Amino acid sequence: MPAAAQTLRILSYLAGRPAPVAASAIARELALPRSTVYHLLRTLAAHGFVLHLREERRWGLGTSAFELAGGYARQQPLARLGRPLIAALSDQLGESAHLAVMSGGDVLYIVEERAPRRPALVTDVGVRLPAHLTATGRAMLAALPREQVRALYPAASAFSDRTGRGPRHPGELRELLRDVRSRGYATEDGEVAEGLRSVGAVVRDVAGWPVAAVAVTWADADGAEVVLANAVRETAATLEARLAR
Repeated sequence: MPAAAQTLRILSYLAGRPAPVAASAIARELALPRSTVYHLLRTLAAHGFVLHLREERRWGLGTSAFELAGGYARQQPLARLGRPLIAALSDQLGESAHLAVMSGGDVLYIVEERAPRRPALVTDVGVRLPAHLTATGRAMLAALPREQVRALYPAASAFSDRTGRGPRHPGELRELLRDVRSRGYATEDGEVAEGLRSVGAVVRDVAGWPVAAVAVTWADADGAEVVLANAVRETAATLEARLAR
């Protein structure tokens, strides 16, 4: 079997697993020689497509694989299906709404709906922002395997800030993401732009991977977080259902 085909089989196998797996399991499940599996895994790891968790002796998808997923997601059907939903969400709440995907350690906005007479935003289609500072990014990070989050944020040097707020080291981010999982949605309060807040909810594909997130941004003095969050979660759920058709 050509090496390219074997490589694609390994990536597809890892994408379908809920957590990183041992190389021996990959070899057994795919009926490949162990030596071949280890060679391909090392090559994939060198290019960021897989991540080796040395202490656990397991392998999972790397950030380059998520870049590819984001590239597909930025095209059809995600933007096409998401655009009318984001517009309806903005109309319903009277606030600006967005749809974003992960791109490495950033979020990339692929749909943006500006509400009239609302504050100006730094977000727009094609804009990138640090994922750990945004509601969309936090919603997606909370849905990623913890090993993937550690790979993106291994040390304090991986954390940037815009307004002097937000997590500054891996421990703070872990605590923040625990809160997101417990609450069922992500929040951001002045970390992207002072005086503005956001709530975000993850959108998963049929395999359970976070492919995007929906968010709404409003002025700090306006809006009710829970009401806005419920609407955002409903929109994310609707988009998930449409992606699964």
